[in-house]
Amino acid sequence: MRLLFIAALHHPEVLAAERAATPPGQSPPLFPSSQAQHFWDRAWRKRGWETAVFFRNLPVIGAGARQTERFSTGLTPARLLRGAMNRLLPELNPDFRLRNRRLIEQAAAFLPDVVWLIGDNRVIYPETLATIKVETGCKLIYATGTSPIVFSTPVERAAARLYDLVLTNDFYHGIQWLELGAPRMECLPLSAVDPDFHRPYALTEAQRREYACDIAFVGTLVPDSLYRRRVQALETLRDFDLGIWSVHDVPASLRAQTRGAALGEDMLEVLSAAKITINVHGDFMRYGGNMRLFEAAGTGIFQIADDLPGTAQWFREGETIVTFKDADDLRAKVRHYLDHEADREAIVRCAREHVYAHHTYDHRVARIESLLNAL
Repeated sequence: MRLLFIAALHHPEVLAAERAATPPGQSPPLFPSSQAQHFWDRAWRKRGWETAVFFRNLPVIGAGARQTERFSTGLTPARLLRGAMNRLLPELNPDFRLRNRRLIEQAAAFLPDVVWLIGDNRVIYPETLATIKVETGCKLIYATGTSPIVFSTPVERAAARLYDLVLTNDFYHGIQWLELGAPRMECLPLSAVDPDFHRPYALTEAQRREYACDIAFVGTLVPDSLYRRRVQALETLRDFDLGIWSVHDVPASLRAQTRGAALGEDMLEVLSAAKITINVHGDFMRYGGNMRLFEAAGTGIFQIADDLPGTAQWFREGETIVTFKDADDLRAKVRHYLDHEADREAIVRCAREHVYAHHTYDHRVARIESLLNAL
C-alpha cells in the first residue's frame, strides 16, 4: 500500500541536518522531527506502507525552502508582500499552477492508495485533487488540527466533498467540516507519542543549568486573537520561576520570562528539565487535543492543562493529568504540586504509561486503517 502526503515543509534547516545525519543504508526522513508528520510517516512505514511527500509550499519558480519563519505582530515588507499575494486568486498564481501540475505528475508515477492532505492548504486546487482521485483510484484523507471557521481557505472548503475522510483533533471542527459537505469525519487526535522520541531525556549539567525552571512553556503566543487564553494563563504565573521558549514573537508582558527558541529534541530537553509544564489550547480549540497534550505526558513532565471536553475524554483528572478552571485554580494547583513532589511524580508515571499504552502514532495508524477498510 502507498500513501502520498501533501504537506507544507516547516523548519527546513532541521530536515536538512537530520537527512545529513542519516546513517548509510537507512532511508532519510521525509519530514523534520519538529513536525508531527515525521512520526506519522514512521508509523505508516512500520505498518508496511510505502510513503512519499509533495511539499506544496516549495516554489517551482525562484528560491527553494526558506528557513524557519518567525511570526511577528508588526508589519514587515515580507508580511505585506505575502498579504498582497494572498489576495491573488490561487488559480491565477503561475507558480501555484506549476506546483499543481507537478503534484499530478508525481501522483501518476507513485500511484498512491491514499493521499493524506494536511490542513491549511492554500495551493492545491480542488480540480487537482479530483484528477488524482480519478486517475489513481485513491482515497483522500484530509487531516487538520484547526477550525475551518477560523483558518480554512477557499480552496480547502471548495474541496470538502472530495474528502473521503476528515480527521480532526477537535470534535467541533469535525462537525463544521460535515456542514461544509465532507461525507465523513472522525475526531481522532492528530498528535500522539513515539516512545523512541517522546521520552524523558537525560541532560548534562550544562543543559540543566540552561533550561532549569519550575514551570516551562514551549509554544506559540501570538497573535493575541488566537492565543489570548494561553497568554493570560502564563501572565498569572509571572511571579513563579517561569521559563518560556518560542520560535515566534512573545507579548511584551512575558518577555522577561522568555529564554529563546526550542524545536524537536531541544523542546523535549527543555521539558525534561522543568517540574511543570502549562498547556493551554489556542482560542480556536474548544474541545481539545493539541500536540502538547500527549507529547508532555510521554516526555515525563507534570502537565497542567485547561479543562476541555477532549482532555477529559483522553485523560483521567487527578490520575494522568491535572486541569484548571480559572486563574486562581491554576495558581493554587501550581503551588500545590511544586510543594508535593511525590504527588507530582505519581501522576507523571501514570500519564506516561497511559499514552504509551493508548496514544502512540502506531495506535492512530491502526485506527485509520480500520476506518479506511470501512470505506
